[in-house]
Amino acid sequence: MEHSSSTKHLTTLALFTTLALAIYGVESLLPPLLPIPGMKLGLANIITLLVLTKYHAKDAFLVLLARILLSTFAFGQAVSLLYSLCGGICCFAIMCLIKHLLRGKYLYITSIFGAIFHNLGQIMIALLLTRTIGVLSYLPFLIICAIATGLFTGLCAHFAIKLLHGLPQ
Repeated sequence: MEHSSSTKHLTTLALFTTLALAIYGVESLLPPLLPIPGMKLGLANIITLLVLTKYHAKDAFLVLLARILLSTFAFGQAVSLLYSLCGGICCFAIMCLIKHLLRGKYLYITSIFGAIFHNLGQIMIALLLTRTIGVLSYLPFLIICAIATGLFTGLCAHFAIKLLHGLPQ
């Protein structure tokens, strides 16, 4: 019985990873929202938020990591892996902390902080790689965009969770 349960759980996480990868792929085909390099909605984060809320942090991290690795190989370049990993890990760490502090409520706030820290992580990598302080000039624009996109993805995740309340544990 235990084997069946772990297989079901692993299959569920694989499906979430596939869904996040598909969302990322579709979003990568959309034209940029603003003329800011790398600016995207971050729709795949809806899946990360959903898994973080309905399952365990470890599960959400595995889905996030698998999505980053697979999307880099399918859609990106080697250098984009550094940006995605740093942004994703910073985002994930703060979302875990905020989720804990808010006791799982206000998912949109968790998402906003995640989006902000994703951008901060990517700016850190850009500073390290380029050794150019000028990349910090993007930060105010990225934070404003992160608030808007984080709110949007957080609300999407909130309503998805309400619609999918019968997800297996």
